Amino acid sequence: MSEFIPPCPGLSRASTSCLPTYRKTWMPAFAGMTLVCAAAFVPITSALAQQGDAARGEQRFVECAACHSVEKGVNNVGPSLAGIFGRQAGALADYRYSAAMRKSGITWTPQTLDAYIADPQQRIPANRMPYAGLPDAAARADLIAYLEKATK
Repeated sequence: MSEFIPPCPGLSRASTSCLPTYRKTWMPAFAGMTLVCAAAFVPITSALAQQGDAARGEQRFVECAACHSVEKGVNNVGPSLAGIFGRQAGALADYRYSAAMRKSGITWTPQTLDAYIADPQQRIPANRMPYAGLPDAAARADLIAYLEKATK
């Protein structure tokens, strides 16, 4: 995997700078292998990030509790989150959802909720939840761990 670089033209005597040299071309292959190895760790780190702490998530939920409840049938400004996992977005009959939420086609799982909480307007444009999002993946994992425990 070497590429031949011809000697320097126009010189009358041999010099070490004009001896045939070989440029290593293994770097791109090595770089590609590095990316493959790094990509192999992404699912592992994602799985570890999803191992949130429910106690920290309960503290984080205090912000959410201004609009949401984890009690069944208790809707506030936002819908009740009781039984959210496995439920279609916009499916509670006793809550008035935005058209965007009803038409989203999302079934709430830890993964879909994580993506939504990260940036609600990007995930479901024109939804009515006035929340900018939670960019910290560890904080989202904590919140989701709490919701998995509290909303059964």
